[in-house]
Amino acid sequence: MTALPGWALSDYTADDVTHPTYRKGEGSGVIVIHEIPGITPQLLAFAEEVVEQGHTVVMPHLFGTPNAKVGPRSMAQAARQICISREFLRMATGTTTPVAIWLRALARDLHAELGGPGVGAVGMCFTGGYALAMLADAPIAAPVLAQPSAPFAVTPGRGRDLGLSPADLDAVKQKVSAGCEVLGLRYRNDLAVGSRFDTLRNELGENFIAVEFPGGKHSTLTLHRQQEGVDRVLAFFKEKLAG
Repeated sequence: MTALPGWALSDYTADDVTHPTYRKGEGSGVIVIHEIPGITPQLLAFAEEVVEQGHTVVMPHLFGTPNAKVGPRSMAQAARQICISREFLRMATGTTTPVAIWLRALARDLHAELGGPGVGAVGMCFTGGYALAMLADAPIAAPVLAQPSAPFAVTPGRGRDLGLSPADLDAVKQKVSAGCEVLGLRYRNDLAVGSRFDTLRNELGENFIAVEFPGGKHSTLTLHRQQEGVDRVLAFFKEKLAG
C-alpha cells in the first residue's frame, strides 16, 4: 500500500471487511471519505487543513491508488474496482450501501478512543451520501455531504434518492429532529447531484444546511475547490466537535 508522508498507515477490520486507513493529527475525530478516483492530491490537501484545525483525521482507502492524480487512468481504475465490489451500490434506490456498516464501526471505535460529542464525517461525490448513512447508526455529530451523487442520477427517481433504506432514513430523521444538523455542498447546476438537495430539504427540514455555488462544476472541496465551502466545513467541524 502506498505510504503518504506524515500519515500513519494501518488496516481496520469490521464484520470481516478490511480496508487500509491513513491517520494524522490530534483532537476530535473526523473521517474524510474520498471520492472517485481515490485519495487524490487535492483530497489530501483538504484533509491536511482539517488536521491543522485540531482534529484527528482518518482517511479510509476504499478504491483507487493513494495520491494518484485525477485523470483517465485513475478514473478507470477506480471505476473497475467499484464495479466488481459488492460493498458499493451504484444504481439501487431505497437501499443503504454495504460499506456504510464498515464506516459506522470505524466511527464508533474512533469516538470510543477520542471521546467528545461525536465524530465528524465528510463524503464526496460517489461517497457523498455515506456521511448520512453513517449518521443512522454511529456517533456522527457533524455530517457533511459534498455533491452527493449516488445512486447515479440517470433517472429522476435515482436523482432524488438519498441512498438510504427506509429504516436508516427514519433513524437519520430522528437524529436530525433531535438537533443534529447536516451540511451539504454543491454547484447548483451539477447534474450528478440530481434533485437530492430538494429531497434533503423535504426530509430534514431546517436542520439541513445547503451551501450552493453558481455554475455546473462538481468537486466543491477538491478539484473544483470553493474556498467558501472549505471554510464552511471547517467551521462546522469546529462548532459541532468542540468537547
